[in-house]
Amino acid sequence: MKEIPRSALVLGIAGLLPFLWGALTVLFPDFGLQWMNRIGGRFVGPYIQIAYGTVILAFMSGVLWGFATRAEGRLAALGYSLSVIPALWAFFMVGGGPHSAAINLATGFAGLLLLDWFFWNADLAPRWWMRLRLPLTLVVLLCLAPVAL
Repeated sequence: MKEIPRSALVLGIAGLLPFLWGALTVLFPDFGLQWMNRIGGRFVGPYIQIAYGTVILAFMSGVLWGFATRAEGRLAALGYSLSVIPALWAFFMVGGGPHSAAINLATGFAGLLLLDWFFWNADLAPRWWMRLRLPLTLVVLLCLAPVAL
């Protein structure tokens, strides 16, 4: 199996930083409060996770759309249809209070992993795709867990 390109790996790991930061400020509330006073409430706790996670789900719809362009016929139609689900999920389902938003966001990322697998299994995504997406998704879900549970 082909290695994950270094740029994809580095950017994927860097993309975890807002989730990790949010989890850190939730798990250590005094630390989070200190930073909230410095940089504002939107950038700590579940709020950064929810805002950033919503953007990432929409971004990933675009990635899946790109994979769908490699398909033809019915598979293309299915791929385009499936590719918009993460963005629509983020738009319609991620909202309300932090608890329900985190649950719905986590559900969206779990569903995205299934869509990743579908595109990978259909040979529309690079062969290394699931080796990148699985650990990234697991970290996102672990970071959302303190707010969702």
